[in-house]
Amino acid sequence: MNQIKLFRKIIIGVIFTINSVVGISQTPIISIQQKINSWQSSSGLANAGIGICISDLRTGEELIKSEPQLSLVPASIMKVVTTATALEVFGPDYRFSTTLSYSGKISNDTLFGDLQIIGGGDPTLGSVYFPESRQFQEDWLKTIQNLGVKVISGNLVFDASIYEKQTIPGTWVWDDIGNYYGAGASGLSVFDNLYEIHLSSEISADKPTKVISIIPEIPNLELQNEVLSSDLNSDQAYVFGSPMDSRRIIRGTIPKNKADFIIKASVPDPAALLASEFRKKLSENDILISGENRFEKSQSGNILLVNQSPTLRDIIRVTNHESVNLFAEHFLKHLAFQKSGLGATKEGCKFVVQFWKEKGLDLTGFFMNDGSGLSRFNAVTASQMVSILNYMKNKSAYSADFLQSLATAGNGTLTVFSKEVFPNDCLHAKSGSMTRVRCYSGYLNTISGRQLSFAVMLNNFSCSQAEAIKKIEELLVELKKL
Repeated sequence: MNQIKLFRKIIIGVIFTINSVVGISQTPIISIQQKINSWQSSSGLANAGIGICISDLRTGEELIKSEPQLSLVPASIMKVVTTATALEVFGPDYRFSTTLSYSGKISNDTLFGDLQIIGGGDPTLGSVYFPESRQFQEDWLKTIQNLGVKVISGNLVFDASIYEKQTIPGTWVWDDIGNYYGAGASGLSVFDNLYEIHLSSEISADKPTKVISIIPEIPNLELQNEVLSSDLNSDQAYVFGSPMDSRRIIRGTIPKNKADFIIKASVPDPAALLASEFRKKLSENDILISGENRFEKSQSGNILLVNQSPTLRDIIRVTNHESVNLFAEHFLKHLAFQKSGLGATKEGCKFVVQFWKEKGLDLTGFFMNDGSGLSRFNAVTASQMVSILNYMKNKSAYSADFLQSLATAGNGTLTVFSKEVFPNDCLHAKSGSMTRVRCYSGYLNTISGRQLSFAVMLNNFSCSQAEAIKKIEELLVELKKL
């Protein structure tokens, strides 16, 4: 009988201990949940869409949530989905290629046929992010010179047919597509598909500005400059124009009293720019071309050189770290190319959805219209973002590569977060922002050693971006204490 009583006491003690531990561990979680709940009545967020999901990476348990099933505009955290898919499908060592070849034959110093540049969807050709990729024209020139060719009797053929002719998604807005961050993906992308407009401004405000130069020179560009000088010390100028159309209008303001102020814009036709630049390079080196520039599918011929891009892991790191829209759009088109033989945005979106469904994710309420997140037609739930993060951490063979692609506090798109507040790279995340949208998604290591995955998505808030960021930062600080 005494043994039974003793056993009961032990059991009651164990239950009491467990409840005490659970109570202690749940207290900060409840406090954080209450803080999030209070956002709905706070100034600036009362009418906002708020989707939050915080998960324990080890157990998969959703610790904290607020409308995690709500479909919200993700902005650039859509790149998390795109880059994760590309990494899983192609692998971290995948490289894009661009091929230099010729049709016909070479006799003495003459190529009797066409010189062909065949695009393989490389987003890094001549990219500012990869200095080693900027020597491609010199590589092509040296290869031709080594063959002794001084005359090309045929045409220069530029084959971008690996991707569809439409370079940008149809749901991008007019304010974006003429500017550098609205550059579209081409089978022959070059120089990050952007160019610089150099402007000078008067010493006083509200005066017309002057275009000093355009680098590189864009073929047949018709530029209408309506930019004024301003007392504001920031770039408020925007470039307007359609893809494949050489007409451009610049409107807005730049700071007054500037001798050389640079605005970056998206290239209307990347293949045409490449053709113009390479033709110049050949001419400067006394190689005569009898024919014209052609933009068509290449013929089978003799391969002279294949330029390889950096590895996918390196490109994805830049994509997420610096939030490069162009690279993400290339990944999406290339996923479609891998499946069907033609890189098309819509087919790429379908591929991504099917890919994650086959991994067991519930994609109800998931709407994808581009790879970068620039489209306001995109919609994702916080729960779906966390599910993808959990998969990449716990099931992907490329977990480390994916983690390293995400910025840490004080770096990349997370420069707004202090390293002192989030030390030792405890925070790895992707940010997403556009007008009335601020989102963060990634991983957080807590002080106690717990690993969390999270998605915090705010849409249609009336406070400033700085205030929205501050609220999210405060939440992450509290989560770090768990």
